[in-house]
Amino acid sequence: MIERNNVGQEKALLVGVIQPGMTESQIHEHLDELELLAETAGAKIAGRITQRVSKINPATFIGKGKAEELLNQAKELNVKLIVFDDELSPGQIKNYHKISENVKVLDRSGLILDIFQKHAKTKEARTQVDLAYMEYLLPRLTRQWTHLERQMGGIGTRAGMGETQIEIDRRLIRTRISKLKKELTRIEKERDTQSYRRQSEFRVSLVGYTNAGKSTLFKALTGSDVYIQDQLFATLDTTVRQLKIDESHPILLSDTVGFIRKLPHNLVASFKSTLKEVLEADLILVMLDISSSQIEDHFQTIENVLKDMGAQEIPQILVLNKVDLLTDGNMIEKRQREFPDAVTVSAKQHLRLSELKSRILGKMEENFQTIDLEFPYDQGKTIAHAQEGVEVLKREYEEDRVKLKIRGSQSRINQILSAVE
Repeated sequence: MIERNNVGQEKALLVGVIQPGMTESQIHEHLDELELLAETAGAKIAGRITQRVSKINPATFIGKGKAEELLNQAKELNVKLIVFDDELSPGQIKNYHKISENVKVLDRSGLILDIFQKHAKTKEARTQVDLAYMEYLLPRLTRQWTHLERQMGGIGTRAGMGETQIEIDRRLIRTRISKLKKELTRIEKERDTQSYRRQSEFRVSLVGYTNAGKSTLFKALTGSDVYIQDQLFATLDTTVRQLKIDESHPILLSDTVGFIRKLPHNLVASFKSTLKEVLEADLILVMLDISSSQIEDHFQTIENVLKDMGAQEIPQILVLNKVDLLTDGNMIEKRQREFPDAVTVSAKQHLRLSELKSRILGKMEENFQTIDLEFPYDQGKTIAHAQEGVEVLKREYEEDRVKLKIRGSQSRINQILSAVE
């Protein structure tokens, strides 16, 4: 495999750029999150720098003079890594590498990709992350990434005479991207097969800002043994488990990768098969950390991602988690006024989970439909199929036919009606 840009245990300097229309306090909030990201990646924070600009410099983002000043500060602090909160263009990163000597310059997208690589456990997650990383790396290729043929096990054919090492590496990366895309297509087909088998069931998807406590809630509701860690992007793989709200209302609950502001576009694209779980849901539980000072910003980020995915029309229940972290009753009331339709819970302490289940039940009932069907006795297979995944309210046996009154989710009822037709 390719040798990564490992940022572990490196001293890092964080850079936030104040553009027109932004305030210094906003930038510091963004840098707080960047600091969490850098720490999750294993870096030690040596300091943070904010720079106000009237327009973005196409060569260095902040201007040549400021860029040199930044690199000098890094040398003084013995910092080996500079991380920008904004995404830098391939040209800007290359320019920094030309003038930075021993200081690496990374942007927010590169840092997030580094974290995803550390946390990818399954073959699907690793394939998705590798593809996103390769697509991010290809236009940014510089001296620090050369000789990939040695690191990648000689993927592709050896170059002819006269080709530079970076040209060889570009070809190796393109070959790797092509293979990863084929692998992801195969994985997506497998997911489609699994998804088809689950169409008859009411599907609920957990989405939320990273570290809002989705996996903790998932475990509290299902009892499933899932990986839980108090850090950003602790889990990347979608987990699906069955949960019985009551005897006649089973659901399939899925826990997906967390969202974050400025999530790299190629990462969202690579995780299409994972996020498809959200698109096919009958209901989305949107989770927020009630104790976060940036809760409104987080909510907006989630709504924007759902809109970009085309999932904005799917019914939602807003869940305010981690209420156990708030000791100020006035703050709880304030949050509940800001989000009046939300359910306030503590997944960790199992507080008010019954109210959440009641709300899910209510949404299921809105989605449910009751229909009457009748079949001649020689249609035994169809009769059996019509009683799967639904509640049979009434069954009447007549001389030449059986009459059924069934109740189930809209998607399951549509399936049955299609089979009957």
